[in-house]
Amino acid sequence: MTKTKKRHRKDSIGYIIFSIFNYIFLGLVALLCVLPLVHILAISLSSKGPVEANIVSLWPKGFNLDSYKYVFSTNQFWVSLRITVLRTLLGTILTLFLTICLAYPLSRPARQLTGRKIYMALLIIAMLFSGGLIPTYIIITDVLKLGDSILSLILPCGVQIFSALMMMNFFRMLPRELEEAAYIDGADHFQTLIYVVLPCSLPIIITVVLFSVIGHWNSWFDGLIYNTQPEYYPLQTYLQQFLKQPTNSSMEMKFNEISDSSLASANIFVIMIPVLIFYPWMQKYFIKGITLGSVKE
Repeated sequence: MTKTKKRHRKDSIGYIIFSIFNYIFLGLVALLCVLPLVHILAISLSSKGPVEANIVSLWPKGFNLDSYKYVFSTNQFWVSLRITVLRTLLGTILTLFLTICLAYPLSRPARQLTGRKIYMALLIIAMLFSGGLIPTYIIITDVLKLGDSILSLILPCGVQIFSALMMMNFFRMLPRELEEAAYIDGADHFQTLIYVVLPCSLPIIITVVLFSVIGHWNSWFDGLIYNTQPEYYPLQTYLQQFLKQPTNSSMEMKFNEISDSSLASANIFVIMIPVLIFYPWMQKYFIKGITLGSVKE
């Protein structure tokens, strides 16, 4: 009887109309996300004349690869790429380690962690309020002397409180029987975390990794304020500076068939490629992790 009712509901006119409207709406939203990327790619592959005449839409005109040749021939691009890759790798490892170390104790019952409510209150306050840009800058550059170093790009982002709270809620949703069985077998908290909790927490771990990777890869402002020399710029800071001053005389003499817009689009698209590849691969874990970790018991 229940299956018959469900089948009848799905065959009803209202459900069919809703499904059609839903697919059309989601398709339009997807197009709004994809078309700008296609437009940027088309501009990056077009020659100077059509781009400056503003007649390039979604298909390249006067196919030209000089923009990408210039991007990959620039030494500063490879230097900034190395800094960004190193920053993303080290920063993600540090963030994951600190997030696990923070979330696991807070996920324990109050009887196992003295002052748990105080710690939670401090985390909420730190998530909602910050010391401000100027005090942070003074601490990083003058107190810790981390200016013009990769540590200035990693340490301030070491703990993401939102990710820690999400991981804490995920840990609390795991069956207590698993941990109790480990304790009965003689495991301590550290062994329980490594051999029981973490293997069951792959979705939330992948989610935290995704947040950290995207955050480090797309960050540009900290590279601009903490570094005084261009050779210390991460990739996004290099892109931001390039968009402000895109050309120079030697480049114009060597690549006279490309425009500033083509160069900027080529830089943007090249820098976007790792994220476009990385995100879909992690998406299935990301959706599950953020859904389960956002529910509090």
